[in-house]
Amino acid sequence: MSVPEDEERLLPLTQRWPRASKFLLSGCAATVAELATFPLDLTKTRLQMQGEAALARLGDSARESAPYRGMVRTALGIIEEEGFLKLWQGVTPAIYRHIVYSGGRMVTYEHLREVVFGKSEDKHYPLWKSVIGGMMAGVIGQFLANPTDLVKVQMQMEGKRKLEGKPLRFRGVHHAFAKIIAEGGIRGLWAGWVPNIQRAALVNMGDLTTYDTVKHYLVLNTPLEDNIMTHGLSSLCSGLVASILGTPADVIKSRIMNQPRDKQGRVFESILC
Repeated sequence: MSVPEDEERLLPLTQRWPRASKFLLSGCAATVAELATFPLDLTKTRLQMQGEAALARLGDSARESAPYRGMVRTALGIIEEEGFLKLWQGVTPAIYRHIVYSGGRMVTYEHLREVVFGKSEDKHYPLWKSVIGGMMAGVIGQFLANPTDLVKVQMQMEGKRKLEGKPLRFRGVHHAFAKIIAEGGIRGLWAGWVPNIQRAALVNMGDLTTYDTVKHYLVLNTPLEDNIMTHGLSSLCSGLVASILGTPADVIKSRIMNQPRDKQGRVFESILC
């Protein structure tokens, strides 16, 4: 064994396998973040389903409870009507989704930034490269994670279905995957993938692009250094921009994913029309 190989074996795992390490670290961070913020995601999904036309055409069994009004009232309504732990209804597929999505998009973005596009001569990553790289990374990551996102959305609506007098669709995460595949085949797992990847492209364009741009601006034009304060401010700005850009496509995606389907996997709405 050569000397360089011996030296390589002594390097930390993050240096020996940078892409794999980036994927694992992103997945772990996403899991912690998802557990902490999932109640907000649940209330967001419930609010997005307000006024869904499909529910009104399913007969007497689709009686809707009082509409949700605002994030806080929605969360309090879920606790009162369904129980405190139901704020985490569907958290398991959400964790699966974030591991695949966050890991996939970060690895893709890093690869595009460092290998495909490269930095400019002053070591700065140009804005146009950030935009293209962020959008491509989001599309790839979200396409891979679409099945878990589909199950997450449908499980988040199970408590609402119970209140409306409808039968529950799933007994758990694995039953949800099995049922979707049985009814719609493998393709059924990618229901709503078009608005989903559009949302991901917009979110990542705003997220990763804004983060890089704001951080570079702060380091060059303010007394701040490349530290936790700079990263925190950059993250706040990127999160705000990403949410504004991605919300319209997110509403469309959630509604498509929650549409009832027949045994052939077709949208139930088309049968009723």
